[in-house]
Amino acid sequence: MYEGPIQDLIDELAKQPGLGPKGAQRIAFHLLSVENKEIDRLIAALARVRDDVTYCAECGNVSANTLCRICSDARRDATKICVVEEPKDVHAIERTKEFDGRYHVLGGALDPLSGIGPDQLRIRELLKRLATQEDGNDVTEVIVATDPNTEGEATATYLLRMLKDFPGLSVTRLASGLPMGGDLEFADELTLGRALSGRRVLA
Repeated sequence: MYEGPIQDLIDELAKQPGLGPKGAQRIAFHLLSVENKEIDRLIAALARVRDDVTYCAECGNVSANTLCRICSDARRDATKICVVEEPKDVHAIERTKEFDGRYHVLGGALDPLSGIGPDQLRIRELLKRLATQEDGNDVTEVIVATDPNTEGEATATYLLRMLKDFPGLSVTRLASGLPMGGDLEFADELTLGRALSGRRVLA
């Protein structure tokens, strides 16, 4: 235990995801060694996040404006919506440069044990978005890109049940399988099974 402000800083940093006491301690002592202007920049950045960052009124992604840059981009294909759990998932998919549609951020995944049901997620907003079609472009495909874990699978199954009655709407799920550079012998049964069931024709 350290004294006063430094321990307070370590305690606050340690509360952040992915940071334990050791990592928090390293950051705290690093901040002690830098110039005041660097700390001022960090404080200013945190203040801007607190005061200026909001959520897109359309998709729920983090945004500095009413609509995020993706929803306000007329070049994006409005007929495709990729449903993800968190804003960080939008960033991950955008990095692939393979998707040119729009997004819908649920704000998590179904997890009854933690008290997260459909009402705690932005599922109602997705259904309303599909029902109104305000921009005049009918959505023809919803890609469910929830995490490949128990909660993500439960969410995907629930969404499929909610969306199956929309006429002309195709509901797809991200393919899952073997990572590039991996060995079959090290793949778990679920991953290998998914890879087999999701196989595609080569020629």
